[in-house]
Amino acid sequence: MDQFTLNLIVVGLTFALYIGIAVWARAGSTAEFYAAGQGVPPVMNGMATGADWMSAASFISMAGIIAFGGYETSAYLMGWTGGYVLLALLLAPYLRKFGKFTVPEFIGDRFYSGGARLLAVICLIVISVTYVIGQMRGVGVTFSRFLEVSTDTGLYIGAAIVFAYAVFGGMKGITYTQVAQYVVLIVAYTIPALFISLQLTGSFLPQLGLIGSYAPSGGDMAFLAKLDAVVTELGFKAYTADSANYFNMFLFCMSLMIGTAGLPHVIIRFFTVPKVADARSSAGWSLVFIALLYTVAPAVGSMARLNLTTTMWPAAVTGNAFDGPAVSRADIDSKPELSWIRTWEKTGLLAMKDLNGDGLIQYINEPADLAANTKAAGEAAAALAKAADADKPAIEAKIAELAAAREGLLAEAKAGTSGKTFAEMGLKGNEVTKVDNDIMVLANPEIAALPGWVIAIVAAGALAAALSTAAGLLLAISSAISHDLIKGSINPNISEKGELLAARISMGGAIVVATYLGLNPPGFAAQVVALAFGLAAATIFPVLMMGIFSKRINKEGAIAGMLVGLIFTSVYIFIYKGWFFIPGTNWLPDTAANYYFGISPLSIGTVGAVLNFATAFVVSRVTKAPPAHVVELIESIRVPKGAGAAQAH
Repeated sequence: MDQFTLNLIVVGLTFALYIGIAVWARAGSTAEFYAAGQGVPPVMNGMATGADWMSAASFISMAGIIAFGGYETSAYLMGWTGGYVLLALLLAPYLRKFGKFTVPEFIGDRFYSGGARLLAVICLIVISVTYVIGQMRGVGVTFSRFLEVSTDTGLYIGAAIVFAYAVFGGMKGITYTQVAQYVVLIVAYTIPALFISLQLTGSFLPQLGLIGSYAPSGGDMAFLAKLDAVVTELGFKAYTADSANYFNMFLFCMSLMIGTAGLPHVIIRFFTVPKVADARSSAGWSLVFIALLYTVAPAVGSMARLNLTTTMWPAAVTGNAFDGPAVSRADIDSKPELSWIRTWEKTGLLAMKDLNGDGLIQYINEPADLAANTKAAGEAAAALAKAADADKPAIEAKIAELAAAREGLLAEAKAGTSGKTFAEMGLKGNEVTKVDNDIMVLANPEIAALPGWVIAIVAAGALAAALSTAAGLLLAISSAISHDLIKGSINPNISEKGELLAARISMGGAIVVATYLGLNPPGFAAQVVALAFGLAAATIFPVLMMGIFSKRINKEGAIAGMLVGLIFTSVYIFIYKGWFFIPGTNWLPDTAANYYFGISPLSIGTVGAVLNFATAFVVSRVTKAPPAHVVELIESIRVPKGAGAAQAH
């Protein structure tokens, strides 16, 4: 059976399962649509939460980020898992005890303000819409590769599937569908990792293989040492190298943590369990289920990086990369085991170009300083040819200065064990001109020459990850519009049947908007994710924390804090990424040299959260304290149900 047919069968069976579950568990009331009737067992809710959280970013992108970012990008793992600890300890049980359906509803009641609720709705919609764009785009990319359709067509198919089980099933249908999707995605992620770990390290468990020995060289060298040796020989940064900016890394990790704890589509999952204790229990179970993927991700990323590198430099498998030639274009175009390169090149996510015309594809990394020097020298030479005689001496002096600097850079740029610079070896730059992070997990089984059924399962897993999170985000948008905006502000007397219809219509509309933005994304996935996490960290998380643990924060403080966090974080990101992600509208280049105090746009959510907290406390101190009934509400949320008064002994 050919690979396409196998992919079609496996993906088709999983889609039939999802739709069948949605029909079986369709929502018949608003309670079932918003919170699954608050009857989901903790273990099942933990599994559904894991699927809800492990999006296309986790399944498809994270290992790719780790593959090319190395140790420094471990902040993704620490931040995204650490956020669940905050949820389990500080938010989930209290929000469940509050007993309502949505985050804006809690904010509106706690801060006795329709304005606060409306602002929370705005923040929630912006966060969820920006986050869902990446999921819908991930669906399109996966379909384009494995079902051999265009990315846009794949996006339409994915949108139709989400519509079928999310609009009719609501939270009830989504929850049970996500349980099935978790099983699919975790099997799809771990099976290739087990095979590849056995190939490269001889260890069945990828977690142990990561710290084990490199098998092809006889086991006398640690796997990570081999990876470091290969990538540094080719001019790349060592995989295990330390971060150059620990302050920014800390802020980034913290932003991911509190952003996770503030993501509305994750928080609403804890409204679906029967009891308060179950909310804490399901958060613990979700950590267990998430850990099954997240502890494997570093091994998947590092092993994919080594497999990719040794594919491009075959001699690196048992020796040094430059002991033999790079892979040839002729081999790529003819050999079956390299067909994955040809396939991914068609998607545009992988690109190669023979810059020096030798018929080989050299995967190297010319040092950035040397590349910049070369570019500047070329620009100066072009300027010299056009300059007036009076200007030529100054330009010639600049060229001489660049040439002198280049000699020093060349001396430092000896390529690994060869003792020569890339220029001396006849290389003109990296000929693997594009390797998208998103292809590493999807291409991993093909790079490692695993069986076709493994490739098909990975395709189904990637789609399950993207669709499960997209459904959760769309439900968060739907509930914010129908329950918090329409019922909470516009038409408080709407019937339950009318509210349920409004919820389904708003979800359908949200799917249309998400599909359109997926077709015409406002920026790269990383940009969208940065805004979503930054906004969640700077707006939702602080107001929930203060709403639960501070009796003094009033509506004026909450609204002011959310506004400051929202505006500050958005503006900082737009300064570097472009206003509303429109290309060419950024004020400053998105490089470390231009960051204020070294803080990147990805890390700014932490600062926004601090400003939110500070603003709320200051404004609350100079305005009227919350009314007595709100103070009683806070106390009732924080005291366990049935707890008696303290007794003297």
